[in-house]
Amino acid sequence: MESISQTYARLRLAQKGRARGAPAYSVFVNRPVGRLFAAVAYRIGLTPNQVTLISALFTFTGIALLAIVPASVVLGVVVWLLLAIGYALDSADGQVARLRGGGSLAGEWLDHFVDAIKISSLHLAVLVGLSRSDDIPQTWLLVPVAFTIVANTTFFAMILNDLLKGKQGVASAHSTGGGGALRSVLLLPTDYGILMLAFVLWGWPVVFFGVYSLLLVACSAFLVLAAVTWFRQMVRLDRETVAP
Repeated sequence: MESISQTYARLRLAQKGRARGAPAYSVFVNRPVGRLFAAVAYRIGLTPNQVTLISALFTFTGIALLAIVPASVVLGVVVWLLLAIGYALDSADGQVARLRGGGSLAGEWLDHFVDAIKISSLHLAVLVGLSRSDDIPQTWLLVPVAFTIVANTTFFAMILNDLLKGKQGVASAHSTGGGGALRSVLLLPTDYGILMLAFVLWGWPVVFFGVYSLLLVACSAFLVLAAVTWFRQMVRLDRETVAP
């Protein structure tokens, strides 16, 4: 029976190409950590869906703490750690599937279902947590509301892009490698890993709010620019479909 290090090495060789221009944390930190978790999970016999559910347990524990427990420096570090482990495990479930011979539609559905809940609930938990701070004016609470809208719209658009391209037989961004390191670094402000790291500042609500607001600006700018590109891609696919 192969060791965990051998399984890790086999996973590394079989690693799928990253999405074009994927943000740096997700590519250079989260995926390698997720690969290690996947090797351990595979060795102890966990299924991809079990890994997804364990990921959800860590993630939603961190989110619940944000909403329930008063803000503190310690809480911020704990939340960051829980979210980071959950994110790495979210990367691990697909890698476990590859080790076991391939994924399933049910597994992909469960993965996206959990992601959709996470995206909404994280920013709503920020809204609840910040509402308890005397240093945060009520009008500022519109920022996590806006972040909820931006994050959900981005996630939905990406899923819809893959669905519509798949109907036309066009490979999705997730299956076509590419994108340079510079692009990955430039997209860091839109990376979920950077959002997680911001919670280390949770014990200082005003400082956290400033960083969180800047991340919202970056994510909003990305969505606007990406939406233009995505729409143009759909127009081009329409033309190719009706072309004789």
